[in-house]
Amino acid sequence: MIQVRQANRADAKLLMQLILEMGQHERLAVTATAGQLAEDGFGERPRFHAIIAEDGAGAAGYAFFFDYYSSFQGPGVFLEDLYVRGAYRGKGVGRALLSHIARQVIDGGDFGIVFNVLDWNQSALRFFEDKGASVQSDRKTLCLTGAALRDMAVTTLSTPGGSHARN
Repeated sequence: MIQVRQANRADAKLLMQLILEMGQHERLAVTATAGQLAEDGFGERPRFHAIIAEDGAGAAGYAFFFDYYSSFQGPGVFLEDLYVRGAYRGKGVGRALLSHIARQVIDGGDFGIVFNVLDWNQSALRFFEDKGASVQSDRKTLCLTGAALRDMAVTTLSTPGGSHARN
């Protein structure tokens, strides 16, 4: 039987292993560390929440999420990861994780759960669509990182007309 529980600081290494597995599955590089997870999720100012699905044999999957605020809809949750280990797929683990988060969203009076799915990941798309999720807009997810992020951080408004100059 699958049980879902809140992750805690002692789970940082397990979460890291699950994140690495998900990264491999989704063909994405993972640069976070177990130490970062321990501090960022279970330190003085937690930046995320995580839940773990388990059966008697060990971890079956996890979900990783954080508070989200929509200027149009108010508070919600952003689901960063929902991962189920291969041997557990099709056995209700994903549903159990998503259901756990949905109850937290409803109990908190939030509007919903927001998430991204890689467009090539047809099984994930089917999973979420089967649960009633739908594409809400034609927006694209963008990310400002690395050199572009550093360049933007040193950009300032130099004239009232709106041109930008670097400091």
